[in-house]
Amino acid sequence: MTTELRRLRNYIGGEFKDAADGRTTEVVNPATGEVYATAPLSGQADVDAAMAAAAAAFPGWRDTTPSERQKALLKIADAFEARAEELVAAESENTGKPLGLTASEELPPMVDQIRFFAGAARLLEGRSAGEYMEGMTSIIRREPVGVCAQVAPWNYPMMMAVWKFAPAIAAGNTVVLKPSDTTPASTVLMAEIIDSILPKGVFNVVCGDRETGKAMVEHSTPAMASITGSVRAGMQVAESASKDVKRVHLELGGKAPVVVFEDADIAKAVEDIAVAGYFNAGQDCTAATRVLVHQSIHDEFVSALAKAAADTKTGQPDDEDVLYGPLNNPNQLKQVAGFIERLPAHAKVETGGHQVGEKGYFYAPTVVSGLKQDDEIIQNEVFGPVITVQSFADEAQALEYANGVEFALASSVWTKDHGRAMRMSKNLDFGCVWINTHIPLVAEMPHGGFKKSGYGKDLSAYGFEDYTRIKHVMTSLDG
Repeated sequence: MTTELRRLRNYIGGEFKDAADGRTTEVVNPATGEVYATAPLSGQADVDAAMAAAAAAFPGWRDTTPSERQKALLKIADAFEARAEELVAAESENTGKPLGLTASEELPPMVDQIRFFAGAARLLEGRSAGEYMEGMTSIIRREPVGVCAQVAPWNYPMMMAVWKFAPAIAAGNTVVLKPSDTTPASTVLMAEIIDSILPKGVFNVVCGDRETGKAMVEHSTPAMASITGSVRAGMQVAESASKDVKRVHLELGGKAPVVVFEDADIAKAVEDIAVAGYFNAGQDCTAATRVLVHQSIHDEFVSALAKAAADTKTGQPDDEDVLYGPLNNPNQLKQVAGFIERLPAHAKVETGGHQVGEKGYFYAPTVVSGLKQDDEIIQNEVFGPVITVQSFADEAQALEYANGVEFALASSVWTKDHGRAMRMSKNLDFGCVWINTHIPLVAEMPHGGFKKSGYGKDLSAYGFEDYTRIKHVMTSLDG
């Protein structure tokens, strides 16, 4: 007896639709490796339709008052909260994530972030009007940019969708959002929930693959393209968007240094770093996966971290004891395994380094020591449950190693020395520096990196302002 596959559809102009040419792609549960749904493989006709719907809805949504936009977003937050169990189930089936942790660690921040941007909608101000030329008054207006083409990743499908649509809609823009082709289910469910709240065409979801995203970014309608994804994808988006001078917002890869000094609380550091490194199977651009430890405590730290890793459990979503689930897809499993297979002779796998089970895409929590700064696994993003450890001699070398990669998204420093912590936070070339912690995020503070980690900020008033444009209005006082 065969189980009928769930049928996901695009959400365009307030209607759920199949791809215009009927093409579909299979959606796999990574915890089982089995197909559970189909989704549209959208082409140019679908992108055209979504862009037309968003463009038609823009003037009306742009002209709503901030209080009206706030009210709509608060309704969305309440609706997501009311249907939290459904959203968590969809996200878990999408990604294989543990149900309990998704419910406790992802859904509440997501809802809070929507409520933050609901409030931000009413706090967007320009500088005060003034006379900077005799007989003339200048006014600054902040306006929505227009239609936004947004591409979300597969590692946090629900939360990254919120990071995309909430600030854009709060600022008065309309949205065409594409989820990853491997994780469309929770985004389509969001569209079902939002359907009764927002005017038709304000929020649109187009499912598809890389070519679908390319068609969205290259489309003439959007004023802005926003992507969370790989560096390669970000570079392609920036190049495509440059042809018609679109605004671009890029949140790309990371290789976060975790700098542990000799005076750090080793037990606390190990415990927190293991969680921050293995949560979500290390599939996080900010994950604590590149540890730099002072040489005087290196061996003690590695031993403790290897034990913490060995005690960390991965498994099926309904297992309450697991910290993380599977990698997202077979290609990602192959990529993570490849880093371990290609390790140089001087590297040592302290624990892990292998696939777990025969069903799904699970990989063991892994610790690798003995590494050098120019090793592949140090310089490139693994995006899996693998923590590397290097040793350093002093503060200068710690900074050299920490900054010596092409990514610059997040970092952390572990020390009891306040002066050292301040010096490190000043000199670390990363968009975020945590001190004696790693990975907490709040809606009020910006998230975004430098260098090949991209540009533009998510969350906070800075992220909100990214979805606005500035206009100067000057009027004569003579009438």
